Amino acid sequence: MRKTVEVPPEELQKSLEASASLMKELEGRGFQYYIESYGCQMNDHDAEKLSGMLQTCGFSPAPSKEEATLLLFNTCCVREHAEKRVFGNIGALKKRKENEPGLLIGVCGCMMQQREVAERLFKRFPFVDLVFGTHELHHFPLLLSRTLAGERVFSVRESDGEIVEGLPVVRGGSFSTFVTIMYGCNNFCSYCIVPYVRGRERSRAPENIVAEVRSLAERGFREITLLGQNVNSYAYADDGVDFPELLRRVSTVEGIERIRFMTSHPKDLSPRLIEAMATLPKVCNHIHLPVQSGSNRILSEMNRRYTREKYLGLVEDIRAAVDGVELTTDIIVGFPGETEEDFEETLALVRQVGFSAAYTFMYSPRLGTRAAEMENQVPEEVKKDRLLRLNACSAEQLKVGNQKYIGQEGTVLVEGCDRREKAPMAYGKLTNFKMVYFPGDAGLIGSMRHVRITGIQNNSLIGEPVE
Repeated sequence: MRKTVEVPPEELQKSLEASASLMKELEGRGFQYYIESYGCQMNDHDAEKLSGMLQTCGFSPAPSKEEATLLLFNTCCVREHAEKRVFGNIGALKKRKENEPGLLIGVCGCMMQQREVAERLFKRFPFVDLVFGTHELHHFPLLLSRTLAGERVFSVRESDGEIVEGLPVVRGGSFSTFVTIMYGCNNFCSYCIVPYVRGRERSRAPENIVAEVRSLAERGFREITLLGQNVNSYAYADDGVDFPELLRRVSTVEGIERIRFMTSHPKDLSPRLIEAMATLPKVCNHIHLPVQSGSNRILSEMNRRYTREKYLGLVEDIRAAVDGVELTTDIIVGFPGETEEDFEETLALVRQVGFSAAYTFMYSPRLGTRAAEMENQVPEEVKKDRLLRLNACSAEQLKVGNQKYIGQEGTVLVEGCDRREKAPMAYGKLTNFKMVYFPGDAGLIGSMRHVRITGIQNNSLIGEPVE
């Protein structure tokens, strides 16, 4: 395991001070920011860090996109659709920029770590003020200060990445939040751009993770989700801590009642992790385990390094050990060379496993990946047809799986309130990630409520409070 490189605190402080100093000079201009974030939970958490740095530098959040004086697009490059959406949304700002020359527009995130794409965007939209890649996140205040001084800034650095501790964070919630435990990926699945834009795997020191979780507990957070591109490969070389051991350490933090994690790679899911899920009461009985395909031939072409049989064996082991566990997954249809027979194997696996949720995607070629250069690219109409059939199959299995909950009881951590019904309905998740709606108002948000399941609705469960 490559040794983690940490950014010196003084380098981060220098960046923060540079922008804070400039903000004093520009005091009174009333800067407000708005961040539009695309993609995964890692991107969402990066947006929280960007908000933290902006507020440290004197910006305040804008009530809406239209009222912002700084617009920041935090991009994703995993799907082609996300890229087209970003280019479209930025292009639509040209007229506004002409009418509001003081408006600042910045673009960052995974898409901008692809230098070719970033350069194309920077050239195509000359009204964009700032472009920077994922490895420049901790330099954001310094880059922003240059932008505020009138410079048009482009900063994309090739790097395996570093670990940056101490970035200010503005959390989006008050009872549930994310904690990143590692960055990057070493797997190089043939369809995936992540290792190229997030760098190689590097794990945070366990004492820093536990300290962050402890501080969150002191602020009233009750649930945390540990994040990494592949949490199963978390390993801190200095003291030999692996992911199951990290779960044990985090479980000792008083005040934290639920621990979730994502994402898990099947090739690295160990018996020790299954044991940790089964024996640590705070670790939730849910696992997100992307299968991507049910065909061994396609899995090999994807460079996933497990077989259909290995995956099904893991499912069997998890369900045998972890009471009430639910599995969710990711599936790609239309990978280059996928035949109807390959796709039927995927459908058969979905029926056999019975996932609680399946996040399904049509294969999208990503520049620089091996799959983008493969022959036998599947036609779009075939991919669309397979996606529809897969979603129908998944929905059918979900409905069957939800039936078993009727009459059962469980505890929900209330996340919100839906007022679309005649009477307000509170909603939240059981420990195994099943969403439950039950009568209740916004005053319940953040609390634990015991419910009895009385019915099902679409992808969710319907319940009633139990005193």
